[in-house]
Amino acid sequence: MIKHTIRFCILLFFGCIPLFLIGQDDYRNASQIQDALQALVRQHPSNASIESLTKTPGGQDIWVLTLSEGQADQKPAMLIAAGVDGRHLLSVELAAELAQDILENKKAILDQTTFYILPNLNPDASQQYFQDLKYERIGNGTATDDDRDGDVGEDPFEDLNGDGMITMMRVADPTGSYIPLEEDQRIMVKADAKKGQVGTYKLLTEGRDNDQDGSFNEDGEGGVSFNRNLSYNFPYFTPGAGEHPVSQMETRAVLDFLYEQWNIYGILTFGPANNLSSPLKYAAPNAKKRVVTSILAEDAPLNALISDTYNKIVPKDDAPASVTAGGGFFEWSYFHFGRLAMSTPAWWAPQPAKDTTVKDSKNAEVNFLRWAAQQEIEPAFVEWTSIQHPDFPNQKVEVGGIAPFVRWNPPYSNLPSIVEKHSSFLEEVVAMQASLNFTNLKQEDLGNGIHRISVDLHNPGILPTHTQMGDRSRWLKKIKVELMTSESQKVLSGRPIQLVERIRGDEVLSLSWLVQGGGSLVLKAGAPHLGQTQVEFKL
Repeated sequence: MIKHTIRFCILLFFGCIPLFLIGQDDYRNASQIQDALQALVRQHPSNASIESLTKTPGGQDIWVLTLSEGQADQKPAMLIAAGVDGRHLLSVELAAELAQDILENKKAILDQTTFYILPNLNPDASQQYFQDLKYERIGNGTATDDDRDGDVGEDPFEDLNGDGMITMMRVADPTGSYIPLEEDQRIMVKADAKKGQVGTYKLLTEGRDNDQDGSFNEDGEGGVSFNRNLSYNFPYFTPGAGEHPVSQMETRAVLDFLYEQWNIYGILTFGPANNLSSPLKYAAPNAKKRVVTSILAEDAPLNALISDTYNKIVPKDDAPASVTAGGGFFEWSYFHFGRLAMSTPAWWAPQPAKDTTVKDSKNAEVNFLRWAAQQEIEPAFVEWTSIQHPDFPNQKVEVGGIAPFVRWNPPYSNLPSIVEKHSSFLEEVVAMQASLNFTNLKQEDLGNGIHRISVDLHNPGILPTHTQMGDRSRWLKKIKVELMTSESQKVLSGRPIQLVERIRGDEVLSLSWLVQGGGSLVLKAGAPHLGQTQVEFKL
């Protein structure tokens, strides 16, 4: 692992020097991210605020950073959610650096859009990267009985080779189902009986069978993963999911916050789900189920449009498939919250450069290790080392494997380029957002003090005012159109107040009224996630 250095600021003449200019060479822990965000708020007090929604069972804050010009809730808002998976350290850095980029380089974007940024939704898990014993943790600090035997934490990982990391164990055993991969003997794969292969190894996580139940490391620190604890497709009885949906204090606090932010129209999640490299596909049978499991018909082209925009900025070459295991934040943000839902891991290891001395491989781990070797990433792989294992006294046992965190997070030096690309993508999405304008206002004098008023309510944005799912789930407020009259005026035809469910991108809704009387009238239209528009005129 690259050496960890502490970020610092030099407050002399120039204020706080930006992150990329001070030699940072490794990911920042929760305390350092907190310090950086609070420093941003101090530097931009009229455009930024920060608050803690709650503390996790491990004592970490769940922060929300608000970026706005004027009143935050009076403009359409984009939510950026990071750290949903504790392995994805990049996502936390990316969220923090996007906030800095907006405030320092793109502040004009706040004239039309508010940003709510949740920089780390699973800090208990991501902090494992900074501990003496490093392993890919997904759960928070809640004590869980993952093997449901009545005891908690009785069978954790152990660092058997003393390298400060938890990797894997391979145990030579004729009853095992694994063999070394022919093209790279370090990689273990399941034997394929159809090819005449016979297993020669068992493959286990590094540790001992402390409770002697035949399973290894099945009940360690455990915890509940934020990204498995949401209400959509909740994975009951799955380790890391919790006893029931939204069982954790941080999950409840985040949803309590979001359900009050009616101005949020879109959510960008940095995590293992990926509907930006490859959009979701509409499947009619699944969309018609009582519990919908497909993106809806009118939202699928919208996802494709956003995906095309993303792929022009972040090419989809070698992009991983979307990983959704149930209870995830991205799935909830669309299926239950009804917002424009976007998710990406933001980075993935590219294919290695061509090497004529070796054959091309279709194995993802082989290609990752070749790329890591070309990039001189150390350590990407912990070489297999023989140990004496008390549970296998007469067998050959080796510890090794791909080092924790390296497959999900690029070298820190890659961060500026990743931030730049995703900042550009955010600008593109904001430029598409829906809004409301009154156009083509006309008055016709019909005599006897009666006037016909007609107007077009136009959405000039590329995005619709509501996703189809948002309209269906009713978690987006409808557009309120109001014709405000005085006591001397009377509406003869048309409703003074009416609710409009949805206006598609660049679509017009024609409205008309018959009004008797004279004087001024005010016509208003809006919704929290669209903003407000009004026009005043005289009869």
